Amino acid sequence: MATSKEYIDFILDQLSSLEGITFRKMMGEYIIYLNEKIAAYVCDHRLLVKITPTAQKMLPGAPAEPPYAGAKDMILVENVDDREFLANLFTALEPEMTLPKKKKPRK
Repeated sequence: MATSKEYIDFILDQLSSLEGITFRKMMGEYIIYLNEKIAAYVCDHRLLVKITPTAQKMLPGAPAEPPYAGAKDMILVENVDDREFLANLFTALEPEMTLPKKKKPRK
């Protein structure tokens, strides 16, 4: 089930205190970027972040799930109603986030 526009709007509103938040729609789901780095996936109305030491520390016991079939597991962020927590989470994870891979030019 694709993520609704209302849900991604809700997540983006929750992150509105952060500078540098952007998103891209990909096949009915979304990737959220912070300062051009991949911050999270929003798939099937779930907010998922990469499994990192900081994510595991800030989200102890949170389930790990793949964002889509065949993908690596990510940590499910269940506390999406807490704006302050989400802002702190994304800020803490920013140093561990990765820039998207550059696409090779077509020949």
